[in-house]
Amino acid sequence: MSQPSVRTLAALKVALFLLCLWPLTRLALALYASLNGSTILGLNEELLGANPIEYIIRDLGTWALRFLLITLCITPLRKLTGLNWLLRFRRMLGLYAFFYALVHFNIYLGLDQSYDWIEIAKDILKRPFITVGMLAFTLMLPLAITSNAAMIKRLGGKRWQALHKMIYPLTMLAVLHYWWLVKKDITQPAIYAGLLSVLLGVRLFWNWRNKQAMPNQPAV
Repeated sequence: MSQPSVRTLAALKVALFLLCLWPLTRLALALYASLNGSTILGLNEELLGANPIEYIIRDLGTWALRFLLITLCITPLRKLTGLNWLLRFRRMLGLYAFFYALVHFNIYLGLDQSYDWIEIAKDILKRPFITVGMLAFTLMLPLAITSNAAMIKRLGGKRWQALHKMIYPLTMLAVLHYWWLVKKDITQPAIYAGLLSVLLGVRLFWNWRNKQAMPNQPAV
């Protein structure tokens, strides 16, 4: 398929960038409306529910997970459709996953725990879903730091690719974090777990098929 023009790709990037900001903007507008007792674009205090801080933390974390899964969808979509230019959006989507996870993490530390590090440490040790979430966030840090072209050049292509394969275990941990967080209705985490299973299964199948297609190498 034909490659979009440079101008078209730039416009698509800008549109995607703004679209990815909408979940955070939506929360900010709802919070502002609730503080002022008004309604903005149909958003008010009803969106945030009885516990606004809990809702905001959970919503931001959910969007971080969604962006991780969307990022993992890029390669299969490229291979199935032949639209190689989709790869140009993968880094942005991955960084948005980190951005939402970072905001999610900081609101938990600041608004929920008031930066009480002793209580935070107890919470991490006491509640397994927080332990898993912290581990997933820790694994995201090196991926975000090395997402630029300079780090790719510094690390070398093979080492960089090996490092960024950590997106698979950290996404598994993120799904598990969300699954353990939800107490009653596990429909959403089950959907995310199913999607992740499909994405990983497709990659395993392609790797197996590529190995089968390779000629047998003589033993050295």
